[in-house]
Amino acid sequence: MGNKSPSKGFRAVLTCLFEHQYLTRSEAKEVLTRIATGEYNESQIAAFITVYFMRSISVEEILGFREALLEMCVNMDKLRDYNPIDIVGTGGDGKNTFNISTAACFVTAGAGCKVVKHGNYGSTSISGASNVMEEHGVRFSKDLNLHIRSLEETNIAYLHAPLFNPALKTVVPVRKALAVRTFFNILGPIINPLMPKRQVLGVYDLKMVRLYNYIYQESGNDFSIIHSLDGYDEVSLTGTFKIVNSFEENIYTPESLGFQKVSPSELYGGDTPREAAKIFDNVLNNTATESQKNVVIINAAIAIRTIEPHLDIQTCIDKARDSIDSGKAQKTLVKFLEINN
Repeated sequence: MGNKSPSKGFRAVLTCLFEHQYLTRSEAKEVLTRIATGEYNESQIAAFITVYFMRSISVEEILGFREALLEMCVNMDKLRDYNPIDIVGTGGDGKNTFNISTAACFVTAGAGCKVVKHGNYGSTSISGASNVMEEHGVRFSKDLNLHIRSLEETNIAYLHAPLFNPALKTVVPVRKALAVRTFFNILGPIINPLMPKRQVLGVYDLKMVRLYNYIYQESGNDFSIIHSLDGYDEVSLTGTFKIVNSFEENIYTPESLGFQKVSPSELYGGDTPREAAKIFDNVLNNTATESQKNVVIINAAIAIRTIEPHLDIQTCIDKARDSIDSGKAQKTLVKFLEINN
């Protein structure tokens, strides 16, 4: 950004960005810190966000924004002792699917793996993870002991992002008003206050695959990045999909893993959070359609394999399927709700 530092004023920042220059990591960190602490008004924030509709975001900018938010988040490091995994999508794919990654978290937990899900309300879809949790009466909490108990007794804990990343509150009205994906969709998956060493991340385009692959490789985490080539930020089974992690970079078809191809309409999440929550329940109760069930199974299987890379993908699919068929996923949800309601 040359000699124009963020400390010289917000106008200088915008001018540099409008001239297609990039922020350094430290400059990005400073700008987002100032946004988060309320130094800029909503019009200024909207202008800043809008720049990134017009050009790509750099790795250094993402890392700077991430550092700013993680420094301000609530400390939950104790949960890292359990080495859990998070399964999350960037959102913003415009597909309005049901809560596939959230359901996959409970299936993964039912399979015996530790999961700490970091989620929020939907900003570009009807129902985000926090919407479906709220529909089930979950009381969002920062109580570390509660989350430890939940993790120990059910294998899963849920962290409602606004409680742990209070800095994000300043941008909520702007994001809702814009109602399109922004770079905060990109940031969401990598600002889990726990900073888990294991994560499955779904992204909406191949450019994002490359971006996150670089970020994860730098961190040394165990990860799997997934992308359906027709634009879903999860494995949708609607067509060919890509998996990238430390041990493979492969393209699969649904048929190659024993699944039938799914129609996009079969993944529709409904018109209200309540409708989305019903589909979520059906999956865990094993009363969903085969397509709904299978798409959750494959996403959970990828999480299991991220934890246990020595297993082949078909074994992980079998483990995920058994979690549903045996009722373990449903029992996990019931116990989770007892603890968290």
